[in-house]
Formats: sequence, structure tokens, C-alpha cells
Amino acid sequence: RAAFLASRPEHYLIGLTCFLFPADSLAGAKLVWLGIWFWAATSKLNHHFPSVITVMLSNSGLIRSTWLRRRLYRHFPDDLRPSRLATTLAHAGTVTEYLFPLLLLFGGLSTGRIFGLASPITLLGLLLMTGFHAFITSNFPMAVPLEWNVMMVYGGYLLFGYHAGVWAFSLSSPWLAAALFLALVVVPAAGNLWPGWISFLLGMRFYAGNWVYSIWLFRDEAEEAIARQVTTTSPLLPTQLKNMYDPDTITSLLHKVIAFRLMHLHGRALHELLPQAIDDIDRYTWRDGELVAGVVAGWNFGEGFLHNECLLAALQKRCNWRSGDLRCIFVDPQPLGSTDLSWRIVDAHDGLLGTGQIAVADLLERQPWPELAPLRTPGHRVSSN
Repeated sequence: RAAFLASRPEHYLIGLTCFLFPADSLAGAKLVWLGIWFWAATSKLNHHFPSVITVMLSNSGLIRSTWLRRRLYRHFPDDLRPSRLATTLAHAGTVTEYLFPLLLLFGGLSTGRIFGLASPITLLGLLLMTGFHAFITSNFPMAVPLEWNVMMVYGGYLLFGYHAGVWAFSLSSPWLAAALFLALVVVPAAGNLWPGWISFLLGMRFYAGNWVYSIWLFRDEAEEAIARQVTTTSPLLPTQLKNMYDPDTITSLLHKVIAFRLMHLHGRALHELLPQAIDDIDRYTWRDGELVAGVVAGWNFGEGFLHNECLLAALQKRCNWRSGDLRCIFVDPQPLGSTDLSWRIVDAHDGLLGTGQIAVADLLERQPWPELAPLRTPGHRVSSN
């Protein structure tokens, strides 16, 4: 599964499939690029994306202005919800990601040319596309494959600039048309409606802040069982860092991962879920599931399907943790058209302990730190130990 998802099949595998049909390869590749942009923009139609923009820009190495960074929050440091500026930037990015693909699609139909190269509509689309992907790449956001943004820009110029005259919907092969319809319409639509069942890569829900994620809570020294019992691709995180930093710096770095999760909208559900998962938080070590999967499976990426119950079961077979040694919180994304996030609490030894939903509207009023008022958690819940 890790190798398959790491190969980015929703982009490269589908694109390579188009080359099996030489007469339709350019038109098919154009549809792949257009589909990726369309679904990526669609996935941003939520309340999660403004917090992504806030965290990304306030951690950008290129934005040196303290005043501007603080303007991204409503009232720094007392209210760390996204400001109107951050929300406006998020919506502007979504509109841009819808707009330039349309310009590139229809620009090839225009007969006018600037410098004999492309139509004004196409050139405008290419400029917007370049600015869009350059903005993402220049801010070095976490969990984003920056080379993918370079590939999107390169493909954009090659397909819609150099080959502007090829109409994207001029496919002659019904087999390629059927394959692209499945990969670019059916699977992404299902991935947005049922995001807990389909990888966010295949569902083309790229970096919108609405992800599957998991938190792994190890009691006492339970995490060391992975180092003893499992052949990993790399040492545990503290072991990796101890040769470079002092203990206090290591603690600070590892806690930044926690802060990163809580700064995003969906992470604020953890303040309600942590007390349900464990009793004595001081005895537990918090590890983000993404980093556990990175150590075990060798791919650090924000793909929750790599660190769900399947990975937990595989590690339990090798580590044989006792009841309470490892508790996991699994949070599914908000489906398109829904108002809730679904969650599960699982013990490595005992299995499922609790399930339920949390209203996203409640999370919008929350800060990254714990607050006294409980969240509403509608839905079925199994009584936890």
C-alpha cells in the first residue's frame, strides 16, 4: 500500500496510461491535469482550508514581517483562529484554482496569438497557474511534495501552451475515455463523499486541511517495543534526533508536531477525544500516526490510510502490547455535504473502545489549547475502558 500510494498513482499512473493511446495521449493528459486542479479546488470548499493558509504562511521562511504573520490570526496570541485576511486568501486561492484551468481549457479555442505563441486567454491561464504553484512551493508547506508542483507547472506549459490547439475532449478511444472517467470522476467523487474509505490522493483532496489522521499514545516505555520487535526503516524519532540536539531541544521539536496538528481545525477535536482515550496523560507519549508510519513503512506523508487499524494490527502482532499500552485516536475527514467529523478510539490489545462524531461548527469556535466547555459529539459511542 505504501509503495502504491507513494508512486502517486492518481497522477503519474493515470498519465502514463494515456501514453498507451498515442493518438489521444495529449488530450488524455490534459484531462488528467484538469481533473487534478478541479478536484483540488473542490476539496478546499470547507472550513478547514483557512487554518491551512494561516499555519502555512505564518511558518513561511519568506514572510519575515511579524506584523503580517500576526495579521493571519484574529487576535494573536489570545485568539489563534484564522483572521479575515487568512480566510480571504484561502477563498482567493480556491477561486484561482478553479479559474486558470478554465482559461487553459478554452484558451486553445481562441484564434488570436501573442508573439505567435499562444492566445491571450492561454497566457493569462499559464501566468495564474505559475503564480499559484509558485506560491505553494515558495512557502515550503509541510506534507506537500514540492516536486509535484513543479511537474504540474511543466505539464501545464507543455500541454496547454505548446500544444494549445489540442482539444482536451477530443478522445477517440472509448477505452481511454472510460478509464479517465473512472479515475477522474467516479473515484474522486466517491473520495469526497466517503473520504474515510478512499485515500485522499486517489480522491484528489490535496492539502485542503481535511485529512484522515491518527494520534498514537504510548504508555510509559511502550514505544520502545517497536525498536526491539520491528524491523523499521529508521530509528525512533528521539533516537534519530539525540545525535544532533540536546534533550530539551528534542522535546521542543517533537512538541511542535503536536502544535502543528492542533493548529489545524480538525486537530482541535483532540481536546475532547484525549480524555476519552486515556486517563493519565502524563504517562503517555504522543506520536502523530504520520511519523509512526514514516519510521515503520518508510514514507513520511500525510496519508492516514498508512497508519490506520491495519498498521496497528500489524505492529500489535509483533509487539504484543498489553491493554492500555497503546491507544490510538483515528479521525476521518469531513465528507462533502456533511457537517461532522467521525472518530474512533482503538486500544492495540482490546480493539475498538469508542466511536462518534464531532460537529465542525463547534471546532470553528475552538482554540488550539484545551477549553472547559465540552464539544457536542453526536452519534453512536461505544463505552470506553
